[in-house]
Amino acid sequence: MYHILKIFGYVFKSLGLKMKILITFIFSSLLIGSVILLSFSNNFNDQLLDATINGSSESETSHDKLIGGLLKAGFDEGSCVSRYTKSLLYRKPSPYKPSPYLVSKLRSYEMLHKRCGPGTEAYKKATEQLDENQVRSSDKECRYVVWVATEYGLGNRIISLVSSFLYALLTERIILVDQRKDINDLFCEPFPDTSWLLPLDFPLMGQIDSYYKDYSLCYGTMLKNHAINSTTTPPSHIYLHLLHDYREEDKMFYCEANQAFIKNVPWLVVKSNLYFAPSLWLIPSFQTKLIKLFPQKDTVFHHLSRYLFHPTNQVWDMVTSTYNANLSKADEVLGLQIRVFSTPSGYFQHVMDQIMSCTQREKLLPEIATNGSSQVINTTRSKKLKAVLVASLHPEYSDELGKMFLERPSSTGEIIQVYQPSGERVQQTDEKLHDQKALADIYLLSLTDNIVTTVRSTFGYVAHGLGGLKPWILYEPKNQKVPEPPCVRALSMEPCFIRAPLHGCQAKTIKTTHFIRPCENWNLGIKLVDAPDKFWWW
Repeated sequence: MYHILKIFGYVFKSLGLKMKILITFIFSSLLIGSVILLSFSNNFNDQLLDATINGSSESETSHDKLIGGLLKAGFDEGSCVSRYTKSLLYRKPSPYKPSPYLVSKLRSYEMLHKRCGPGTEAYKKATEQLDENQVRSSDKECRYVVWVATEYGLGNRIISLVSSFLYALLTERIILVDQRKDINDLFCEPFPDTSWLLPLDFPLMGQIDSYYKDYSLCYGTMLKNHAINSTTTPPSHIYLHLLHDYREEDKMFYCEANQAFIKNVPWLVVKSNLYFAPSLWLIPSFQTKLIKLFPQKDTVFHHLSRYLFHPTNQVWDMVTSTYNANLSKADEVLGLQIRVFSTPSGYFQHVMDQIMSCTQREKLLPEIATNGSSQVINTTRSKKLKAVLVASLHPEYSDELGKMFLERPSSTGEIIQVYQPSGERVQQTDEKLHDQKALADIYLLSLTDNIVTTVRSTFGYVAHGLGGLKPWILYEPKNQKVPEPPCVRALSMEPCFIRAPLHGCQAKTIKTTHFIRPCENWNLGIKLVDAPDKFWWW
């Protein structure tokens, strides 16, 4: 380096004055430019670092496509757009984060499902046990829960499927879903590199529709007939009747002592229309795991439904088109889910009055201004746009609500716009387009800021559970009169187990478990709450 500089010095001395000035100018300019570029680069990097630290990096904060680790990366995004884009539509990120233990447990479950699922050698061996009606001691690695779709509505199916999956997760079984209804038209596959669909050539497929309480291998019937004792060899399958009309013997499924026998049965065929997850918490051997899985006890449905259910592209198009056209520009969105259980069903003025009484008392909707502009306030500032999304079989409720705010302004000056995506008038379960519209309505309701639902409506349960929303619940009217109060704020965002086993082995623990409470206005049901660590007495 010294010799090079020495040579450069000789050359520089031999140059003319003008050339020396030119070289000095070029060298100085390059040096100054380098300093400026370095300073700019450092400043830019500092700003980028600050933006990331402060949470303004859009890719990291506004779109957590894996939902805190609930979902696994690697699925084909085009075949199921909703899987990784659902979080883009939610107006606020969910404040409820899955526990690391839940995330780890889901990854372990996915590996088990891939090892034991349809098309594998393990699945083939397991189905051979059904033909032979005996359990081989060497084939206990893969055990199954077969969820059978019943004739009940979409909400009932979703809450029972979440409950059945939770049971599979706790007992290291895999879940297989009856595909003969329209589940393929509603949801994408939830597990990577495998299928959750029960193959159509499943050996019991021709029989399971007839399984009921009188079936000889119904677990409740086996208990009733004293067909199970300490020496009984477990059959290759049993049927669990967990529908709303189940007997005391069927409810013994929730007893710790009975789980020991059930554990050794390879195939469990389940029919349910209930959200029975709360009673799984009351089985001592499950409770320890559940507390680790869900430290916030009222997040069970919220996390598992977002993990399992990803609407097909056809359904998601319905959701996004309605949202973008009608809801995206609103400052606030209120969801109204209106179910009329009376016969005949339809539009009733007392129901409309109850909706208005609830929403105005709870400050979810403003009062309507009386004649004269003096009662209208906040008109000089930029007016707030509030969208109201109505989900009901009967479009008259949204028509009437929209007409109220169209004819007269709100007392606050807010602009109220009312939308109802569908109004089928009659529930048409298993009609493809009807069920797709219903699922789209559920997801649209879950995207709202606040939500009002109907008591005991499973449709409403799914909507507010998906959205992580604690709803206001409309009480059931009596004698066509508006109840007083018209509605109540829910204890938690969890669905109600509306036919809980209030007697028998869980009777005492239901009354003394601090995170189990009676459902709002329904004393036959229980629900999970994230309550303080103390006892609750009925």
